[in-house]
Amino acid sequence: MDLPALFGRDAPVTLEIGFGNGESLAWQAEQMPERDFIGIEVHRPGVGHLLGELERRGLDNVRIFNDDAVSVLETRIPPASLDTVQVYFPDPWHKKRHHKRRLIQNDFVVLLASKLRPGGRLHLATDWEDYAQQMMAVMSGCAELFAPEGPQPLDSRPPVRPATRFERRGERRGHRVSDLLYRRTELSGGR
Repeated sequence: MDLPALFGRDAPVTLEIGFGNGESLAWQAEQMPERDFIGIEVHRPGVGHLLGELERRGLDNVRIFNDDAVSVLETRIPPASLDTVQVYFPDPWHKKRHHKRRLIQNDFVVLLASKLRPGGRLHLATDWEDYAQQMMAVMSGCAELFAPEGPQPLDSRPPVRPATRFERRGERRGHRVSDLLYRRTELSGGR
């Protein structure tokens, strides 16, 4: 896929995986019109909600895939074409026997690294402490691909990420929100 042709311009591209109802994606697209955004979501009602929100706000810098993120990344997103990838509040699969289903795993992070430009940002957020710990362990195992940007987790939510419905629900339940930021290192020969 030719991203400048898709958007009709050459601009930095942010990919949000699992955008839910799209509230953060619409907010970011409105706040940063100089950037282009791609959202991937498997839940059709969330896609519909975001489409309505984009129309209501008159935004044309967002493109949406109603598909599996791995499939879109493998077949549609060119190598080193993304400026930012954000994964906010992915399904925690909180039962231990389901942890293998969690999105943030070594192979997935390697795939993300191949799609991010050197210096590009990976932003992860979760309100499940054990998932935050797993994310940090996975990212530590991919240290040749990603360098932490500041302390992990960050002390507070970065201003580029609005509070989401999942975040507010987690906070009401007493969950601590962890934001994790990483920068893509220079491309290495092995990956």
